[in-house]
Amino acid sequence: MSGMGLSSAHRLATQLGGVLPRSLAALHRSQDWSPLSGRGVRQVAEVALDELVVTGMTLMSPPPRLARPVEDYAGVAAELVDLGVAGVHRAPEPLTVKNIRQVSAGVLSYERMSYDHDPQLVSALAVEGHDGPACAEVVLFRHDDAPRPWLVWVHGAGQGGMSDILVARVGRIHRELGFNVALPVQPGHGPRRDRWPAYPGTDPVANVAGMVRAVSEVRAVLGWIEADSTTIGVSGLSLGSAVAALVAGLDDRVRAVALYTPILGLNGMIARHLHRWGSAADIVGAAMASDIVSDLTSVIDPLALDPLPSPDRRLIVGAWHDQMAYRQSALALHERWGGQLYWHDGGHVGHLFSGAVQAQTEQFLRALTQAP
Repeated sequence: MSGMGLSSAHRLATQLGGVLPRSLAALHRSQDWSPLSGRGVRQVAEVALDELVVTGMTLMSPPPRLARPVEDYAGVAAELVDLGVAGVHRAPEPLTVKNIRQVSAGVLSYERMSYDHDPQLVSALAVEGHDGPACAEVVLFRHDDAPRPWLVWVHGAGQGGMSDILVARVGRIHRELGFNVALPVQPGHGPRRDRWPAYPGTDPVANVAGMVRAVSEVRAVLGWIEADSTTIGVSGLSLGSAVAALVAGLDDRVRAVALYTPILGLNGMIARHLHRWGSAADIVGAAMASDIVSDLTSVIDPLALDPLPSPDRRLIVGAWHDQMAYRQSALALHERWGGQLYWHDGGHVGHLFSGAVQAQTEQFLRALTQAP
């Protein structure tokens, strides 16, 4: 094994060895943790799972590096700030279907639709090489009868595959609640993982362009489903929460929005986890947390827009011991948005297995199908 390989293996082993101590330290800082209770043991497991997942995602990616000094992004940042959120996120052209194929996987039957999409990025992002068409994909669960309520569910980082169907509990939402469900695949995820554009990463401009593209793709899907819908809700998990929040602030076709373990400031969040690389990430981490990159990120900031759905059609589900997106994100969003705030008492990943979160989601969706 090369020296670099040994170094990487040692770093991974060291960081994995610190998962439990970091988890216990995080819980010790909380006043609601009782280590000898059954609940306390579950919380340890959930926080440790968060630590394990984020450590693996961070260290299994290439070592962090910036293509150029952060000061070189100042011009792009200034242009984006001048345009503002509404100016950067342009309304997409109508979606033209490239292909729809039927998929059967055991008891599941759904459709996978592909379409070419050009987000027509503003010049500040286009000159950086991020503009142009890409083949987008969305998984569809549709009923055969008249118009139905639709839920558009936007996945988190590292997802975009079959697991999304289980994570989002699509089968129950489709069959029991009567919704049609669309699951857009974000750029750089799932079957798009090895295609251009890559997203997210440690290029702060590419991260902004990737999220702008994701927002544009979701809005194109909204236009495509609108004629067959009685109402439309949008929800997002983790990375997808920012996409869903922006869509809900830009597109008046959205009647309800739900965010699960939301993130704020994509570039800043990435910076907070780079410490697992040790001193090798110090320069990149400082750059990603800089004022210049904060200005870049301002045009994909969920706090920059008020959601268009009424407060009773807004739901935020936070995880009190979230070690990936952190509880502060949910608190800040609720302070800005109002609406409903539901706390899961465990971790970022653990909320996916919570029956109470599922019940809250179903209550929220059932209310969407009722007359205002």
